[in-house]
Amino acid sequence: MSSLRLLPLLHSLLLLQVHLSDQLEDNKIPPSLCTGHPGIPGSAGAHGGPGQPGRDGRDGRDAAAGEKGQIGETGDPGETGVRGLTGDRGDNGEKGERGQAGECAVAPKSAFSVKLSEGHALPLTVGDVVRFDQVVINEQSDYNTETGRFTCKVPGVYYFAVHATVYRASLQFDLMKNAHIVASYFQYYGNWPKPASLSGGSLLHLVPGDQVWVQMALSEYNGFYSSTKTDSTFNGFLVYSDWKNSAVFA
Repeated sequence: MSSLRLLPLLHSLLLLQVHLSDQLEDNKIPPSLCTGHPGIPGSAGAHGGPGQPGRDGRDGRDAAAGEKGQIGETGDPGETGVRGLTGDRGDNGEKGERGQAGECAVAPKSAFSVKLSEGHALPLTVGDVVRFDQVVINEQSDYNTETGRFTCKVPGVYYFAVHATVYRASLQFDLMKNAHIVASYFQYYGNWPKPASLSGGSLLHLVPGDQVWVQMALSEYNGFYSSTKTDSTFNGFLVYSDWKNSAVFA
């Protein structure tokens, strides 16, 4: 019963409240007409978090080319590098043209063999040349039968040999090179019924123009002899030449 009595009272209070609200709204003063004193500055706020990265800026314009600088000083040579590996073998080159025909090399030659002819008159004076007048071989004409001398044309080492048949007298002769005695040979003859023999030889180094011959050493020892059955001979030949760096020998 008490609740029903309070309903009219509550309704009346609600209407009064609405009425008063409308009056206050009508009497409201604009904010621009209300000027109060500035407030006290507030406290500094807390630091904010890092912002997001900004976008890339636009490319700048190309600048004008600068002037060319001066050439710098030459630097010190660097250290020698390590030797590289051997490269592959290259291809074979083209075959060259055929060369001109060369001269044929001919070995130098010099040889002779001569003997005394039967009944040949022999020298009787010391120093006379024994002229072996009968030629066996003398292809290069290095021995002269008129003078009895061999004249060198090819430089080198020669071998000379003399074989004498000794009869009716003892024999002594010299092997000569230019004006010098190279070797001397002697054979005594003691009135034997048959001839004896005397032989000798020597190696000589000669240059062009040198001469070699046989000459008598003593006048009374001139027992050179020759006949149809025995001979006295003089021989010589080139062992080896001294000519070098020459393709053809005369």
